[in-house]
Amino acid sequence: MLSLVLPKGSLEKATMQLFDAADLTVQRASDRDYRASIDDPRIDRVRVLRPQEIPTYLEQGLFDLGITGRDWITETDADVVSLGELKYSKATSNPVRVIMAVPDGAPWRTVADLPEGVRISTEFPAMTKRYLDKHGVKATVVPSYGATEAKVPDIVDAIVDLTETGSSLRKNGLRILDTLLTSYTELVANREAYEDAEKRAAMEDISLLLQGVIRARGKVLLKLNVAHGDLQKVLDIMPAMASPTVTSLAGGESNAVESVVAKRGVNTLIPALKAAGAHDILEIPIAKIVD
Repeated sequence: MLSLVLPKGSLEKATMQLFDAADLTVQRASDRDYRASIDDPRIDRVRVLRPQEIPTYLEQGLFDLGITGRDWITETDADVVSLGELKYSKATSNPVRVIMAVPDGAPWRTVADLPEGVRISTEFPAMTKRYLDKHGVKATVVPSYGATEAKVPDIVDAIVDLTETGSSLRKNGLRILDTLLTSYTELVANREAYEDAEKRAAMEDISLLLQGVIRARGKVLLKLNVAHGDLQKVLDIMPAMASPTVTSLAGGESNAVESVVAKRGVNTLIPALKAAGAHDILEIPIAKIVD
C-alpha cells in the first residue's frame, strides 16, 4: 500500500532502532543496501536515501511517506504534509539547530554586524540566502558538501551549519551568532497520498506506533503491593503520568499499586518505596505508550 523512504547517514541508525522498537523492523541485505523491506501489510516498498533529497521525492510523488528533518523541508521548500515531529536525533532526543557561527575572536555580535561581501559556507544555501535577505546582509554564499566547520577562517568568514550539542563548534573555535531554525525529525507524506483515506489510515497507524515508542523511552512501569495502613505514605512519594492505579487485593487489607515513572531516579525511588511500606516491587520495561 505505502511506499516509504527512510534517511541514510547520521539519522540512519537511530531511525532503524526506532522502527525495530515499533515492531516495524527494516530488513536489508547489508547496511549499505538502499533497498529494504518491512514485514507489514501496510508497507510494500522501502528505500533508504539521503535526507536532503527526501522532501523533494515526497513532493513529486515518488514515495508516499518518509522521514526527514524540518531543516531539509525548509531548505527545499517542499510542499509535503507533516504527520508530526518524531523527537529523536543522531545523539539525543533534543532537536538540532541550524545556526550561523563565526570565529570566536571575530568582532561581529549580531548578523547585522556582518560586513558586505562576507563569505559564508553552508549545506543550506537556499535557507541561508533567505535569512540574509531578510536581514539585509549582502554576502557570498558558498555551498558546502561536508566538513563545513573546517573552512573557517581560511576559506570563508562564517558558516551556517547543523549543531546538536555545540561540541564540534567549540572544538573548532567557533561561536554561535544566531539560530536560523530549530529542527526535529518529522514523519511527512506526499499530499495526494495523504488525501487517500486508506493510505492516510495506514500512515496514522505507523505514526501511532512510532510515537508510542518515543513516548515510552526513559520510562518504566513500577508495580508493588502495600498494606492498607501504609498506602498513603506510598502514594505520597509515587510519581505517575496521571495518577497511580490502586487495586484492593483479596482480603481487603492490602493494595496493589502500579504507575509509569521516569527511569531516571528509580534507583532512589525503589528504596524509598520500600521504606514507606511497599513490598513485592517490580520494575518492568515499557516498549510503547499509546494515548
